[in-house]
Amino acid sequence: MTARALHYVFKVANRAKTIDFYTKVLDMKVLRHEEFDKGCEASCNGPYDERWSKTMIGYGSEDDHFVLELTYNYPIHKYELGNDYRAIVIDSDQLFEKISTIDHRKSGCGRLAVKDPDGHEFKIGKSDQSPRVLRVLLNVGDLEKSKKYWNEVLEMPIVEEKKTRIRLCYGEGQCELEIVQSGEKIDRKTGFGRIAFSYPGDKLQSLQDKVKAANGTIINELLTLNTPGKADVQVVILADPDAHEICFVGDEGFRDLSKIDESAEKELREQIKKDDSEKWY
Repeated sequence: MTARALHYVFKVANRAKTIDFYTKVLDMKVLRHEEFDKGCEASCNGPYDERWSKTMIGYGSEDDHFVLELTYNYPIHKYELGNDYRAIVIDSDQLFEKISTIDHRKSGCGRLAVKDPDGHEFKIGKSDQSPRVLRVLLNVGDLEKSKKYWNEVLEMPIVEEKKTRIRLCYGEGQCELEIVQSGEKIDRKTGFGRIAFSYPGDKLQSLQDKVKAANGTIINELLTLNTPGKADVQVVILADPDAHEICFVGDEGFRDLSKIDESAEKELREQIKKDDSEKWY
């Protein structure tokens, strides 16, 4: 299976505070920014049909870095986090030193934990390499059931398996997925996220067929999404046994769509300045 880990999607309530956190605390760069007049056909912005925006942010090109997608729904100014998302792991000596000087907590394995304005946690460890998103941790209700889905249905190889957690990855150097046994039922509430992978466009239909044959959940069947002024991409949206949303996107179109836009942060800051949605909402 030729898949590539792309990004994790967060819904954010305050773009100004959020962008300041990611650029000034985590030292990420705004890679591209897009504005939309109505909700996404593949529910990329959640179950909302009003104006929204998408901002890609990370440590380098989406061709070889796992990044974050920040979706902002103009009418929505508060989300409730559930117990589905656990943390994202980033290792960097420089970032570790920086986080140690601000408000944080100590987590396992010697890492420091810090949260963004919406409460999403990041665990920062030491490494003499440039900052890189290494791992996404998600809670699951039944580890064995989730393992079967991710490893057998979606063919994601297992990197390491322990009693209460399993690490999986599609390839060397890619961001890993770690599923962790939760002691309670998974409740994703309104702040739920989504993980995305690329896949050969001509094989997306067969992937969808395989998930159907395994009685897996398909949120949106294969369709083509249009981004004004940019490349069209094919996507299929799935859900694992705990309703964690998974996007598989055609690799060819996505590579064209995801080129870095050096003016993206300036455009984003201008949109934030013009945003009066709190007033009219």
